[in-house]
Amino acid sequence: MRPGTFDTADRPLVLIWELTQACALACDHCRADARPHRHPDELSTAAGKDLLEQAAAFGEGQLVVLSGGDPLVRDDVEELVAYGDDLGLRMTITPSGTHSLTAERIEVLADAGLKRMAVSLDGATAEAHDAFRGESGSFDETIRAVEDARDVGVPVQVNTTVCRETVGELPAIRTLLTEIGAVMWSVFFLVPVGRGRVLEPIDPEEADAVMAWLDDVSDSAPFGIKTTEAPQYRRVSIQRRNANAAGSDDDRSDNAGVTRRTGIVAGDGFAFVSHTGEVFPSGFLPKSAGSVRDRPVHELYRESELFRSLRDRDRLQGKCGACPYRTVCGGSRSRAFAHTGNPLASDPLCPFVPSEYDGPLPWDESGDANRSVPSAD
Repeated sequence: MRPGTFDTADRPLVLIWELTQACALACDHCRADARPHRHPDELSTAAGKDLLEQAAAFGEGQLVVLSGGDPLVRDDVEELVAYGDDLGLRMTITPSGTHSLTAERIEVLADAGLKRMAVSLDGATAEAHDAFRGESGSFDETIRAVEDARDVGVPVQVNTTVCRETVGELPAIRTLLTEIGAVMWSVFFLVPVGRGRVLEPIDPEEADAVMAWLDDVSDSAPFGIKTTEAPQYRRVSIQRRNANAAGSDDDRSDNAGVTRRTGIVAGDGFAFVSHTGEVFPSGFLPKSAGSVRDRPVHELYRESELFRSLRDRDRLQGKCGACPYRTVCGGSRSRAFAHTGNPLASDPLCPFVPSEYDGPLPWDESGDANRSVPSAD
């Protein structure tokens, strides 16, 4: 069992269902390569209800995130939210910042039992956010939707992509989140899949610097902070706490003071169901364990060899396999897969090298480890 009381071998902390890949936006980082029209093989309403019944087998209060594309492209979203809520699931949604996200629709979703809405902000101004999203007016639509959600009592989470283009926006976004009353900031560190392959990631040392900054922000921010595809945030936080407590880093690998949300990785606390029903460890790790049309999602999560291998930290390879923090971090399995085709390989975004490890480093060929680290402030 991972640190804490939640057994990620039995159920995921987060189960995402990609309702559709259709979306009116053309965001630079889009994992789904979203397109204007719906796929003919999307799970139907009936099949979607079957999936929600399967998800309920994980246990009371299972978190389900309805994602896309833009999930509001479908006209059965409210029906699915209500059905999941009746099953005891915690139903949440990540809509796109478009005209489809009206105040009326948010209110209907709230009445159906929606527990949280997540929106994306990749810049603190309309100019920065809209340029990244590829859609003029997206920033204003998103801020309006946040206000509409607050009006009907739906808590709002903000998702932000960290790459070379957006990293300088983080402090201003932090301030904006306080102003709009967000309850959670999910900071996603770029994985080069989908259209995200054309974006430039930040360097490993800079990633650590950003996570150290996030650790400081978490001490005073009025909202929670979690990282996505960056479980090394645990390692950074632990090292900093150890250094502050003892004056030096003693390489302890416990998770004192670090929330469990920061440590889930693809297949271990996380599962993703595609619009056609394929079950992946993550939306950023396109390696299927099977389809919910053939086998229930709870069985695929608990029993498939793919998911079981990702939960076994002793099977990690390279420096991740030798790392004393592997049980509380584990590295991004999605990023390892994107760079090497092997989900058990080292995460190339992490600069930490275990003292006993003398093998090849994932950045040896690119030279990323030698680049300078700009300030995260």
